[in-house]
Amino acid sequence: MILKTKTLQMTKTPQTIAGQKQEQDVAFFLRRAFKDNPEVLVINDFKFSFNDETAQIDHLIVYTYGFVLIESKSIKGHVKVNNQGEWTRSYNSQWSGMSSPIKQVELQQALLKEMLMHHRNDILSKLLGIKQQGFNGRCWHYLCAVSSNAVIDRKTMPKEISEKLYKTEFLVDELKSIMNLKHKLIRFISVADTRPDFNQQELDSIGQFLISQHIDSNIQQVVTAPAQLKQTQAIPKRPELEPELKPELEQGPKPASAPTHHLAQSTAAILAPVAVVALAPDQQPILSCKHCGEPAQYTPMYGKFGYYINCNQCSKNTSMKQPCPQCMSKNTKVTKRKDTYTLNCVDCGFEKQII
Repeated sequence: MILKTKTLQMTKTPQTIAGQKQEQDVAFFLRRAFKDNPEVLVINDFKFSFNDETAQIDHLIVYTYGFVLIESKSIKGHVKVNNQGEWTRSYNSQWSGMSSPIKQVELQQALLKEMLMHHRNDILSKLLGIKQQGFNGRCWHYLCAVSSNAVIDRKTMPKEISEKLYKTEFLVDELKSIMNLKHKLIRFISVADTRPDFNQQELDSIGQFLISQHIDSNIQQVVTAPAQLKQTQAIPKRPELEPELKPELEQGPKPASAPTHHLAQSTAAILAPVAVVALAPDQQPILSCKHCGEPAQYTPMYGKFGYYINCNQCSKNTSMKQPCPQCMSKNTKVTKRKDTYTLNCVDCGFEKQII
């Protein structure tokens, strides 16, 4: 099941274009292989922060027995790795060093595991009142996928690196070998396979948690700028005092016979707090069951097509992704932080908590 597709970035440099193309190729093979498998969750281009650190995983797979992280590298020439684990590659017959993608994905895995362990009590379920095994005992693997037209020199490459380096078209075969998924009945009666497994509820919970932690740079940039602009436009300049009123303020109040109501009104206009226009109208709820109209009695859930609600009255589903109530654009996205769901409009910057 694909929980998140590759996020396309606006780029013009040949290196970043090639890198993005390589990630798209890997995402294509992962989709072909696992899009209909509920026991394999695929998250492409996953960016998250934890403990003041940020990591971006090109492809993350969560499956019944654990996790697989995949780092994509666009390499069109030769690639070599010496006994010290140092990488070099050729481009137009010129050799140059490159950072190790294996070391990079190792750091990503360490931070991901740390984040999951920190939130394990909220993610995993209990069985008969006893907390299930956490994340350390699960299967953890990482691989590097390089361009299919790369030439890999495996003769001088350390074995432990060669076993983690694959061309894109062979990646799925290796993933299936690593995951070694079996029918549920076979898993139940098998005594040789001692791997602890996640049940479907736990898999769904892990998937929902990870999606809620994703940092979408595109949405942040598009939403933040209009919001700042609206706030600036909503704050009017404070009115200047009329010339004839300035001496009155400096000299104190006039005798009772003098008209003072005009002065009081002007002073109040200066001292009154400035109202900021709200970004989201609160007159009516923007999320309700599309079948029976129920506005409150529903359960938020996550599925193949994103976040949705299951109505407690008619038991039918409704997508949380709605047209923007402000500009009616359909270019919207639902984000989740802990138990809060927010509708964001990419076109006008509208943002409102819907649950």
